[in-house]
Amino acid sequence: MIAFDEAMSRALSMVRPLESERVAVSDARGRVLAETVHAEIDAPRADISAMDGYAVRLDEARSGQSLKVVGEAFAGTPFTAPLGEGQAVRIFTGAHVPAGADCVVMQEYAQRSGDTVTFGQGFGPSRHIRKRGGDFAAGALMIERGTRLSPAAMIALAGADKADVAVARQPRVAIIVTGEELVSPGSAAASANRQPDSASYGVAALAERYGVKIVQIFRAGDDLAALEDIATHALSLADCVIVIGGASVGERDFAKPMFAGAELEFAFSKVAIKPGKPVWFGTAGGRYVLGLPGNPGSALVTARLFAAPLLIALQGGDAPAEIQTVPLPLAAALEPGGSRETFLRARLDQAGLKPVANQESGAQAPLAQSTWLIWREAHAQAQAAGAMVRAIPL
Repeated sequence: MIAFDEAMSRALSMVRPLESERVAVSDARGRVLAETVHAEIDAPRADISAMDGYAVRLDEARSGQSLKVVGEAFAGTPFTAPLGEGQAVRIFTGAHVPAGADCVVMQEYAQRSGDTVTFGQGFGPSRHIRKRGGDFAAGALMIERGTRLSPAAMIALAGADKADVAVARQPRVAIIVTGEELVSPGSAAASANRQPDSASYGVAALAERYGVKIVQIFRAGDDLAALEDIATHALSLADCVIVIGGASVGERDFAKPMFAGAELEFAFSKVAIKPGKPVWFGTAGGRYVLGLPGNPGSALVTARLFAAPLLIALQGGDAPAEIQTVPLPLAAALEPGGSRETFLRARLDQAGLKPVANQESGAQAPLAQSTWLIWREAHAQAQAAGAMVRAIPL
């Protein structure tokens, strides 16, 4: 067995990013940029008002003299004439500031009478004008290639006036769930020998969170010939196949043998982590194959640790960032760790991280309360409440 970092390094060295495609900005959310984005326009496009009020010459507003209101300016409908001496323009947030004006006095300080306006003292030194290009100028670097388009990044992308953008093609993922005992949720109650397949639903949801398209989920019993046919079909559909279960050493563990005809080549076949020792990764038939343990808890944890960065790497994104840890305090003490790196499912509250009580690989109910993984080194020493630990969002 090898350590987690070594396993990840080996896996990422095998992954080659997919080709790019151009999509409309409306379809780009969650995708990974295949080009660096520069702004097409200035933002703001002109000096604009940051408040509702009056556009004036600051010296005239300070003098307390009455100014003649000569027009109005709205966002998208400017007052086009230059502002003359002794004049003011009623202006609203987002409107272009007329030429000649150097201040917007907030309406709270204005006393309007017909077509004249005066201003009370104390409206402050701020001029309430957003300068042209104050956010960014045309040609400015907005978003680097390899960035995954978050909601915030989508604002920057659209604000740059981009109609379309180059992104990595969405990876196609097929999931194969093995186990004679597994059936679709809702049908397990009919037989005492059956249980619902839950792991595939969590793994599929996690994979979709990283911008992929699930092309099909296969559920198969422990029959090697049938699994070989499924493996061949899955490889024909997908860029990456995720196998859940069948990765141990039992007589009916066919997760790896089902790919023998596709010249399965391993990056690693076991990792010294808990949970998830049987996790494996390689290539088969020109496609990537990730094998996860069958127990739901182990499947979800290893999907977060391995599938997430690998799927981002397929899109040319920053894979190491997906497993970057953050320091957080413990809400409860931890006993000394075992011989393998351990990833404890935990929840975060005001006191810090608290591991869920049941860390068994097959435990499903605690997963609903688990939002973080505590990453402990092999042979970790005991830690008191309040100690800082490395954590990864689950």
